[in-house]
Amino acid sequence: MNNATLIEVKNVHKTFKKGDRQELLVLEDINFRMDEGEIVAILGKSGSGKSTLLRILAGLIQPSSGNVFYRGKPVLGPARGISMVFQTFALLPWLTVLQNVELGLEAQGINREERRARALKAIDTIGLDGFESAFPKELSGGMRQRVGFARALVVNPDVLLMDEPFSALDVLTADNLKSDLLDLWETKKTGLHGILFVTHNIEEAILLADRIIVFNSNPGTIRNELRVTLPHPRNDLDPRFRNQVDRVYTLMTTSETQDSMHGHPQIDLSYRLPEANIAEISGLLELLNSPLNQGKMDLPDLADTLMLDIDELFPLTELLEILHFAKVSKGDITITDAGIAFVEFDILERKKLFLEHLKKYVPLARYIYEQLMRHPRHRALEENFLSLLEDYFSEKEASRILRTVIEWGRYAELFAYDYNAGVLSLENPK
Repeated sequence: MNNATLIEVKNVHKTFKKGDRQELLVLEDINFRMDEGEIVAILGKSGSGKSTLLRILAGLIQPSSGNVFYRGKPVLGPARGISMVFQTFALLPWLTVLQNVELGLEAQGINREERRARALKAIDTIGLDGFESAFPKELSGGMRQRVGFARALVVNPDVLLMDEPFSALDVLTADNLKSDLLDLWETKKTGLHGILFVTHNIEEAILLADRIIVFNSNPGTIRNELRVTLPHPRNDLDPRFRNQVDRVYTLMTTSETQDSMHGHPQIDLSYRLPEANIAEISGLLELLNSPLNQGKMDLPDLADTLMLDIDELFPLTELLEILHFAKVSKGDITITDAGIAFVEFDILERKKLFLEHLKKYVPLARYIYEQLMRHPRHRALEENFLSLLEDYFSEKEASRILRTVIEWGRYAELFAYDYNAGVLSLENPK
């Protein structure tokens, strides 16, 4: 017998206003359902709209178009039955643990005696018995997040939504809290019928979830989904677990913007360039080209070697692909002939090769250079280029992208930059 549907998302789009007329598309045509008894992970890079979707599901914000249903009824505002745990602990510092946990019950109009009893039970369930009278400043990060869980569970939710709830914690604390959460779920110590969480940690998604929905970025769309059938408790050293990790890396690194012949991203001025610095990609290329790796590595192994998560690793591999210094395919990264040349060159030759590839494969860098060449004094205000980027991105993201390209351009000596004046120029115009 099929389980009842808890949450259904139909054709959801979300845009945010950037100005009087401009809009930024964050989510596009999102469709999925979640059934009773499921733990579902939404996995994607930062900026893919995962947290925005979670807030739409919670009824905290409305979609621009499309619908969300909870047990068959449209979600038009915060729905009783759905609780949320946030990435930041969001505790009121002037309230004790007990008072923080009671807040949701107080908002529901529960009388003082009942909410006190329910809050104490939730605190005990989540492993904080003895800390009821403590203030948030007295607690460790892991304990503060446990208060967040207790506050979400005290209202007896049907569905628990979690926005990267372990990302602000150290590894050991996070692992302990994940284990306790799974124990609560499997022993049915709460009334939960479903858990949906967002993460950018592949291993975390596979450790916890029955099903993983993989998101694309810019805008956020559903790329694929896969079911994880491994029994709990799961061991990240189990070959079956590592096989699942490989599957997800393959899904997340097979770009839809790649050229069919050469397999490298084809980009324009509207492309959201990754935030990656030259020292990091140089080190990664040297690692790939080492005798041990012979030009090729498995991405999960690379992530483990460098101790990076996908939000730290993928910008590096993406830039290497853009510059044609490496190729990512089926969860592996392989150095190209140009990448080998970069590694083997001396500093000056590296700069020349980087300059050549930057002008050839990064349209924004080429556009800046051409504009400077056209100007009689070979100068331009950075505001001109920010204005261009803000046609495609938020003000903050436009600033980040321009700052990144300026760093690359200065390394390559493609152009110079005066930070105080906000002026780009050609040092040696030709």
